[in-house]
Amino acid sequence: MGSWFATARFGMFIHWGHASQQGVELSWPMVGGNAALPAAAMPVAAYQASAATFDPRNRDFPALARLAKRCGMQYAVFTAKHHDGYAMFATRTSTFGVMHSPVRADLVREFVDAFRAEGLRIGLYFSLSDWHHPGYPAMTDADRPYRFGRGPQPTPEGWERFLADLFEQVRELLTNYGPVDLLWFDGGWERTAEQWRAKELEALARELQPGILINDRLPGAGDFETPEQFVPPQPPARPWETCLTLNESWGHVPADTRWKSPRQVVHTLCEVAGRGGNLLLNVSPRGDGTLPPEQVAILEEVAGWMARHGEAVIGTEPGLEPWQFYGPSTTRGRVTYLFLLMRPYESVTLRGVPIDRVARAWCVGTGEELLTSSRCAVVDRLFGRDPLGELTITVPERAVDSLATVLAVEWR
Repeated sequence: MGSWFATARFGMFIHWGHASQQGVELSWPMVGGNAALPAAAMPVAAYQASAATFDPRNRDFPALARLAKRCGMQYAVFTAKHHDGYAMFATRTSTFGVMHSPVRADLVREFVDAFRAEGLRIGLYFSLSDWHHPGYPAMTDADRPYRFGRGPQPTPEGWERFLADLFEQVRELLTNYGPVDLLWFDGGWERTAEQWRAKELEALARELQPGILINDRLPGAGDFETPEQFVPPQPPARPWETCLTLNESWGHVPADTRWKSPRQVVHTLCEVAGRGGNLLLNVSPRGDGTLPPEQVAILEEVAGWMARHGEAVIGTEPGLEPWQFYGPSTTRGRVTYLFLLMRPYESVTLRGVPIDRVARAWCVGTGEELLTSSRCAVVDRLFGRDPLGELTITVPERAVDSLATVLAVEWR
């Protein structure tokens, strides 16, 4: 498992495609949505029609990369191809993509160059499902309502043609853009591991990019788990990353105004970090390439909080047990970070900690040193042991952060 991913903690997901011009979710309107992602049914031809007009002249990947960097994000994942089959990269397999639309630019290359220049790791999202490819076969209006695992089935000849293109597209993505750190598959539920030739596809990816990480959505493969739209109550047994939208949509859907507050995003990040996972936070550019102002505003507030508290999140490991402190916590070296997701009264208490080894405690956001007191079992004091006891930290009102207060304790 790549050591960078194990403590990355924060990344940016970018869902973008030709349908972003129409203000509809990516791909799902073609099939009328699903139980987890409702979407009004659109005729397939109407949905795919915007491929002929996709020309995002106001895109600015360097600015987006700088925003991700300010947020403390360590990596980014870009939709190279969603279920609708539209390629956001230069491919020899199809004319259905950016190189044959008015934009006439390899958007994956622009993404890779901009984010790599800011020092972020590179991830590519790639849908195994392809509802446009004739050999898949392509989805039609008659295929609604969508039923998981019971879509139209290919002919043997058609499937072979599709697989040839699928493998070639993966080869292109992992050959033409320099080091790719992460491959984020999706859509694998529609076929079996044997139909996808998943082992061969995994082997190809690892041959072309020996250090690559692969998610768990290529059936029977993968290095990490990807819970979606929620934080698991217990951390999975292996490395994990939860992906989360800023409203309830992955693509640009202006009718969806159910925005998360900056505080919600920060609290989610704190909880994920405290459980040892990563948060892959989604943004959804508009058809012209710009981010909706609501998303920019949320991310700028998150960036401000991270500027003050990022040390408690990035590069850390899970901290105390839940019974020791009522909130998430992380650790790095001799420092434990405490996330106060509920407004403190005048103090907070840690339990079962080595109280005689406290060097100092402070407020991470302001640097102010904080008063502490401790107590333990009398017998431990009488016999001169290194006691485990209760540590109480005084939290003055001026130390409280509007999004989330973070304290730190250094141990000798």
